[in-house]
Amino acid sequence: MTDFHALHRPGRPLLLPNAWDAASVFALAEAGFEAVGTTSLGIAAAAGVPDGAGRAQERTLELVRRVKGLRVPLTVDVESAGADFAAELHAAGAAGINVEDGRGDAGLAPAGEQAELIAAIKARVPGLFVNARVDTYWLGVDQGDTAKRAETYLAAGADGIFVPGIRDDDEIRALPGPLNVLLLPGMTVGHLARLGVARISMGSLLYRVALDAALVTAAAIQEGAPAPDGVRSYAETDRLAGR
Repeated sequence: MTDFHALHRPGRPLLLPNAWDAASVFALAEAGFEAVGTTSLGIAAAAGVPDGAGRAQERTLELVRRVKGLRVPLTVDVESAGADFAAELHAAGAAGINVEDGRGDAGLAPAGEQAELIAAIKARVPGLFVNARVDTYWLGVDQGDTAKRAETYLAAGADGIFVPGIRDDDEIRALPGPLNVLLLPGMTVGHLARLGVARISMGSLLYRVALDAALVTAAAIQEGAPAPDGVRSYAETDRLAGR
């Protein structure tokens, strides 16, 4: 398997699609992507629980165990979970994690406290790629502290920095890295590559697109349209899910 760390190339970014179940993990790997991530929103929504509340951890661990042996690296969204959970995920086959400093309605964790969490994870699982998520843009608070937080997390041992919500070119260029950016509407891989980004995450995009496609298809059929042709077969989908 390709070393996950080596896939983070400023200027030649890793395009990371994010899956929500075993079938989507296997399908994305078979489609030729160099690595696959999970989306905490997709996993939480499929389980019927809210995202960002730490209530989908067991489902996430089950998914990593289910796809162990995947031929490409798998990285996992863990919200703000600690070293014990990171170690369980690594033992189950995860090559990396995203660990975020956002605490929902409580805002941002103190940078020093988050650095201690990152250091504890790296001490416990040195080979795990820790992508330190800085939620200043995602939560719309303290955006001027983004670079300082990123530098603090890198000094604590983080392998990469993830700043979801950022879109300004100059602000992206100014951040330390390896830098991971969330693909937002209007963004392209080529443009982000020219900005020096090392990883581009699709986040919950594919899950939301799939949900929208299901609703559009159901509504069209209800209005009298024929069942669509050319979609993945039952047998092929069952093969993916039952691997």
